[in-house]
Amino acid sequence: MCVMGFVMVSFSCVIATGIQRGTFAIAVLLGAMAARADEVQVAVAANFAGPMQKIASEFARDTGYKALVSTGSTGNFYAQIKNGAPFEILLAADQATPQRLQDDGLVADGQRFTYAIGKLVLYSARPGYVDNDASVLKRGNFQRLALANPKTAPYGTAGLEAIKALGLLEAVQAKIVQGDSIAQAFEFVATGNAELGFVALSQVAPPDRVVPGSWWMVPAKLYKPILQDAVLLKKGEGHTAARALMTYLRSDKIKALIQSYGYGV
Repeated sequence: MCVMGFVMVSFSCVIATGIQRGTFAIAVLLGAMAARADEVQVAVAANFAGPMQKIASEFARDTGYKALVSTGSTGNFYAQIKNGAPFEILLAADQATPQRLQDDGLVADGQRFTYAIGKLVLYSARPGYVDNDASVLKRGNFQRLALANPKTAPYGTAGLEAIKALGLLEAVQAKIVQGDSIAQAFEFVATGNAELGFVALSQVAPPDRVVPGSWWMVPAKLYKPILQDAVLLKKGEGHTAARALMTYLRSDKIKALIQSYGYGV
């Protein structure tokens, strides 16, 4: 009887302990899910890194949701999303990539819009080095011209289009150094590794600080319009935080913020 009782008590204790452990595990899982429900994974084109940092801060303050932001080249993000990366929203630097994702069946129905119109500039970290036209390019007295990879970065494509439109491709081709993204192209110029570079206006004229150097606004007629689309990916289709951010990006407050960085909306 004692042995039997002991076994019964022990067995009961095991069950109770198992329940306690199971309850604890469920509580941890529910806590993780709750935390996850308040977050949205966002892939952001490198040119939009500055504005998105501010938007994420305002989004958290206004809604209580948190945007987890990764920045890089639009082309690289396409490959990552195709390979199962956990992004729920893509803020691309073009329209072609969101269209490809839509064609691939990876975009939620009706969840795509143009959030910004980008502007291209020719930039140098040297004050007074870039004048009010393309004469600095025509003179050719520089060693390196930075450009984002045209195969993966739409601003790189725009820069190459501008060079061709100016009839300078043959003259400068040997001097071009490519960055993986517009952020790396800007870094080449900012650090002096390239005297000049084609970058985004938002990188050289942010509203909250002064970027040293000189720059020329490339006329829009020299490159195709840089229409930048946002898409809600299928991974974020049923996610409240993701849908909230898509709505937030279209608010008047955020449109004004985007314009303050030099973009059209």
